[in-house]
Amino acid sequence: MRRSQRNTHTQTNPIALPDYDEVCLVLQGGGALGSYQAGVVEGLTEAGVDPTWTAGVSIGALNTAIIAGNAPENRVAALRGFWSTICQPADLIGQAGAFIPAAFGFGNIARKFSSDWAAAHAVMEGQRGFFSPRAQWPFALAKSKQPSDVSFYYTSALRSTLLQFADFDRINDGAMRVSVGAVNVGTGNLVYFDNREMRLAPEHFMASGALPPGFPAVEVDGEFYWDGGLVSNTPLAEIIGGSQHKDVLVFQVDVWTARGTLPADLLDVSDRTKDIQYSSRTRAITDFVLHNQKNARLIKELLEHIPEETRCSNPLLREAQSVANGGALNVVHLIYKDKFFEGHYKDFEFSNDTMGEHWASGLEDIRRSFAHPEWFEVPNRDLGFVTHDVHRHEPAPQATAEMPKPAAKKLDDVVEGV
Repeated sequence: MRRSQRNTHTQTNPIALPDYDEVCLVLQGGGALGSYQAGVVEGLTEAGVDPTWTAGVSIGALNTAIIAGNAPENRVAALRGFWSTICQPADLIGQAGAFIPAAFGFGNIARKFSSDWAAAHAVMEGQRGFFSPRAQWPFALAKSKQPSDVSFYYTSALRSTLLQFADFDRINDGAMRVSVGAVNVGTGNLVYFDNREMRLAPEHFMASGALPPGFPAVEVDGEFYWDGGLVSNTPLAEIIGGSQHKDVLVFQVDVWTARGTLPADLLDVSDRTKDIQYSSRTRAITDFVLHNQKNARLIKELLEHIPEETRCSNPLLREAQSVANGGALNVVHLIYKDKFFEGHYKDFEFSNDTMGEHWASGLEDIRRSFAHPEWFEVPNRDLGFVTHDVHRHEPAPQATAEMPKPAAKKLDDVVEGV
């Protein structure tokens, strides 16, 4: 039975989605960039869109805990509380270093200095309610009996922060399906902790965000886990695999972009490496889905040449018919675009100012996406798979420019720009 996509809470600008079997929210890993995802959630909330399934990796898993652990009308406030806790305003050095060049008309230099200093502060002192430094060199090289003791930072404070802003009874007993990805340190396998299969605790979400060597492995049921982004930084494949033969709308929120400029120095190389490494799984998965849709379409066309009686009586042909009659997948892709001042440290720059800018970008992108209601129609079964990306279809917002209305990508072009 399909679930209604309308909510009972008050919406600022509600929309009516078509009758999808699942409405999924997919959240990538990316540290401090995750506040972009919070902005997207604010836009979904004001539009009255309540996902039936939310899946996350790393910071996406932490956001998932806050989303699933709060009623729709409380999610934005809880996300603001969470991000305001783990981010912090600039200290006196950061304020002075930004003020002086700004006072002489060098605003761009001031903004970059402020961001640089915030990232350095995170490395040296950690972030309140999130992580704090362990003893530094040479003690970091000492052998330990437990993987949970081997890291540059402690993350014990994160457990209390998650419990403060997320109701875990609601996560486990609520209507929303929740999946978060982590890597088993011993086996190297990517696993998904799912509230349809187990009761989730803060440790499951912390494990998903335990990126080594910065953060320690987290023990869950006698096994140790690291950040799921080590294997796949997006849970899109988990959503697709669990939604066979359904019509699915996916809000895929990525904080790393595959396309970028060529590096000019070693810091640029570090920045570009992260973009490629952590964004590539989305491209690979959409390419795989495209290939499967083409095969399903071919099978369907071949079956049309076989008499119906034969198709119904032959078990192999019945199985082929099932494959050919797959559901329709619509991916609305929201991709964070770097600010001019950001560099290789953008995933651990937790200043309040930058958090606010990321958040505003996410809110703007989802609002611009909702301005195209045609994007949210259930794809034609012959096409089977479409994707939309506001940055691919529209120019940057202008005060006086009228936005063009894009058409859906054709099947053969569906992965362009992902």
